[in-house]
Amino acid sequence: MIDILKVSLIFVFIVFLLRRKINIGYALIAGSLLFFILYPFHLKKTGIALFNALISHTSINLYLSLTLIKSFEYSLRQTGLMQKMTEASQSLLGNKKLSIISMPLVMGMLPSLGGAYLSAPMVDSATKNLNMAKEEKAFINYWYRHPWELILPLYPGIVLASAVSGVHLRELIILNLPAAMILFLAGFVLSMRNVKDKNQLSTSNRNFKSLYSFIPIILVLFPVIAFKIDLYISFIFNIILLCLYYRKSFKEILSIIKHGFTSDIFYLVIGVIIFKEMLQVSGAVDGIARAITQSGIPYLIVFTILPLFVGLITGITIGYVGSTFPLIMTLKQTLPYEISIAFVAGYLGVLISPLHLCLILTKEYFKANIIGMYRKIIPGCCIILCIALIEFVILRYYS
Repeated sequence: MIDILKVSLIFVFIVFLLRRKINIGYALIAGSLLFFILYPFHLKKTGIALFNALISHTSINLYLSLTLIKSFEYSLRQTGLMQKMTEASQSLLGNKKLSIISMPLVMGMLPSLGGAYLSAPMVDSATKNLNMAKEEKAFINYWYRHPWELILPLYPGIVLASAVSGVHLRELIILNLPAAMILFLAGFVLSMRNVKDKNQLSTSNRNFKSLYSFIPIILVLFPVIAFKIDLYISFIFNIILLCLYYRKSFKEILSIIKHGFTSDIFYLVIGVIIFKEMLQVSGAVDGIARAITQSGIPYLIVFTILPLFVGLITGITIGYVGSTFPLIMTLKQTLPYEISIAFVAGYLGVLISPLHLCLILTKEYFKANIIGMYRKIIPGCCIILCIALIEFVILRYYS
């Protein structure tokens, strides 16, 4: 229980700093320093662990991916393709709401680090003539990026959950499907209520030639999905390809690439990596898991609260799967629908987590109020959890 109180105190401190409009990277670094006050550490071992985490392939990949996402987005704007993609989606779909959510949905199929930053300007462009609050725009960009992780095996979380639990991947995808569908539908209930679809187009009036504007996006996605190439390598290749095609000068190419290298991304990555490493090194995650499982509360509550809480404090799917699934597997002979409820509950914790990178980046791009975003995110998560619990009860008593 003491670990829950300590981590809660650290989170309150971070939220306080964010409310004071402190840069999220600085806030996370400051929160990490509190661990040294609240937990005992072997300084040398901790220093080595932090250094290894910062220079790891994951950290370098994260930094370069986030940086080059901004450069790629800038190149799309500089070449006019961003505006053409927005116009193409509006024309081809013939439905304003679908055109607004189309880019987060498409980008969300790629498990990229910080991909929400790529779709954000497209949502911004598609909604620029609408009387829509920046918090609602931010919610749309964030929310519609995230149905896929529940069901798409391109994401490592569901693959890891299947491997750890022994539940066949196909079965886990089917069990998670209702939650993914509700996530998609809930977005229409919570946003875009004032968006009217007056100018619907017939198929004959749609300009399918405008699809060419999406080629750069396809060229980013394809090598990552088909050949598992690191995202930043794909971005570098496509930025250069775009610049050459549009005959940009060498100076302009350097300017486009340089655009993404900003201090806020640098400190953001450092803050996220250090904070997550401190959670592990301090033993906070393990302590919280033990406190919940040793409390004697019913298994259903353990299978929901434990992954949800760890998802909340880590902000990443593989974080709660890797740390809680091996633990809950030892409590009893788990059934597939129990693994599904654990996965969905943990994922809702990730969606709510203030450490979730997509949430951070979306908030930063739209300069949105985080409380305003939570007013839509939390009700949406409650709806999904209710549906998941109904599915659990039906499968438990009627299967």
